[in-house]
Amino acid sequence: MSELTLTLLRLGFLALLWLLVLSVVAVLRRDLYTSSRPGRRPAMAGAPPAMAGGGGRSPAPQPEAAPPMPTHLVVTAGSLKGTTIPLGQAPILIGRAPESTLVLDDDYASGRHARLSLRHGVWMVEDLGSTNGTFLGRNRVQDPVPIAPGAQVRIGRTVLELRR
Repeated sequence: MSELTLTLLRLGFLALLWLLVLSVVAVLRRDLYTSSRPGRRPAMAGAPPAMAGGGGRSPAPQPEAAPPMPTHLVVTAGSLKGTTIPLGQAPILIGRAPESTLVLDDDYASGRHARLSLRHGVWMVEDLGSTNGTFLGRNRVQDPVPIAPGAQVRIGRTVLELRR
């Protein structure tokens, strides 16, 4: 075999290996962002009927019905537009770092940019010392601030909303 043939075979094999690696990464990323958490969903879905079953008291169902609890975080603008993350009890870390729950491909986002967390039944957003800031509506977030469903949280070019 000639030197050119061997070089072409090596490059072809290297290209196949990279294709395999990239396809594995794509599958893992898709699984991370579309996986449902079966242990948490039935508990949330089962809670209102249990409370409605003990409906002799009217104050218990009213607080449950008054604040609509969001169930998903939706990216409405930016490179990840259309991405949906189911909300559970765990906080959601947002940033460019690979260990973030929502990894942003945005030059204006920091590695660990912001965190969404559930505190006393209310979702809060807090900036984690980012360079360009986190905005709730038009206001820059300094301390943890409650988020109403439908309110827009902006991180760089990415806009997020909590939805039911």
